Amino acid sequence: MQKKYIAFYLLFLPAVMWLASCRVGRNYQQPALALPAQFGNTAPSDTSIAGMEWKQFFSDAVLQELIGKALSGNYDMQLALKRVASAQAYLKQAKAAWLPAVNAQVAASTTFPSKNSLNGLSLGNFMDGAEHLEDYSVNVGVSWEIDVWGKIRRQKEAALATYLQSYEGARAVQTALVGTIANSYFNLLMLDGQLKIAHSNVALSDTIVQMMRLQKTAGEVTELAVQQAISQKQTAELLLPQLEQGIAIQENAIRILTGELPGSLARSSRLADQRIWDSLPTGIPAAMISRRPDVRSEEMALVAANAQVGVAQGNMYPALSLTATGGLNSFKASNWFNMPASLFGTVAGSLAQPVFQRRTLKTQLEVAKIQREEAVIRFRQSALTAVGEVTDALIKLDKLKTQQQIADSQVSTLHVAVQQAQMLFRSGMANYLEVITAQSRALQAELSQVDIDRQQLSAMVDLYRSLGGGWK
Repeated sequence: MQKKYIAFYLLFLPAVMWLASCRVGRNYQQPALALPAQFGNTAPSDTSIAGMEWKQFFSDAVLQELIGKALSGNYDMQLALKRVASAQAYLKQAKAAWLPAVNAQVAASTTFPSKNSLNGLSLGNFMDGAEHLEDYSVNVGVSWEIDVWGKIRRQKEAALATYLQSYEGARAVQTALVGTIANSYFNLLMLDGQLKIAHSNVALSDTIVQMMRLQKTAGEVTELAVQQAISQKQTAELLLPQLEQGIAIQENAIRILTGELPGSLARSSRLADQRIWDSLPTGIPAAMISRRPDVRSEEMALVAANAQVGVAQGNMYPALSLTATGGLNSFKASNWFNMPASLFGTVAGSLAQPVFQRRTLKTQLEVAKIQREEAVIRFRQSALTAVGEVTDALIKLDKLKTQQQIADSQVSTLHVAVQQAQMLFRSGMANYLEVITAQSRALQAELSQVDIDRQQLSAMVDLYRSLGGGWK
């Protein structure tokens, strides 16, 4: 008898080991990506600004405080963290799938069979005229599906990838939030600067109006010149409530992003005080792909989809399960815990092969493969979008630097033009239209100059975010 058991194990164990080596599905390999060797005309470098913490990249104390509040109070960020916690719970469940399932049961029953039935006649003969049969049982059952084909391993792999996807998704929310707060803050400082320019132009326009009135009293200009000067002053005054409205709305937007009620923001910085980095290394595109959270999130979705193909394939193969049940059983309550007489045990094994499931399993496999192909497309699309965003940000920084130089020169030129127009007007060598035109152009040039400064800072933020910075 012992020789038979030994022979059985010698045949059974190698068979199980062979089946266990037949894993369903294929291991994940990153799809080929068409990436450039470098971003635009930038020289490849080993370092990237994306490796900097946001507290190092943004030196403004008020901006740092706003970002810190947003990371803890923003509701989108809180929801992203909840998704991470949910995915982590599913991951713990997937890890426990390797273990057997254990159930405990306590049962008591009384049966009154018909006296004319076979059970009733047998009961009467067996128990000397008894009219009912009692049964008392307490047992523990264990069931364990052996992961012969690696289906459970693929389920765990999919759960882990889903967790990492949610984790990278939370990082992506953070990088977007950091960029949004920074851009909103710089936009607010731009509006502050434009409001200051508008106030200065209102004061200058008032001076020109007074000058026109004096010239009219002296008979050198007509009432038309005075009205034109007043109209120019009103144009500058009209900017004041518009800019104040924009400032209030921008303040409210920033406070809502930080999870606070709308209201004003205390600040003392100017747009000109903000640092624009002289050197903005981008690294290489391949490193950016492995660092940027949204691209990483799409790749983890692809890993999960690849594992789900293995799960769907494993569902089509035989499932090997082992079950065992043991406990105490008695037809009398008084003998229920009489041991060892009341002890019982059962051990069984089963091999279930799906035969006909109305094409359900095959459809699940086909859909899983299609979803994997969709995940590949989304991953490649996200990588292409990321490269495009980095390239666009570099182009903006390059062209805005040229625009800033021109804008600075234009503002200086028009300031001189306004002064000369006033002097020429006082000496009678220029008319009032030349003075008003010079002032109007100077106002627009100053407003444009501040806007270009803001665009430069925003392009710097966009480059930092598009390279994957902001989650550290």
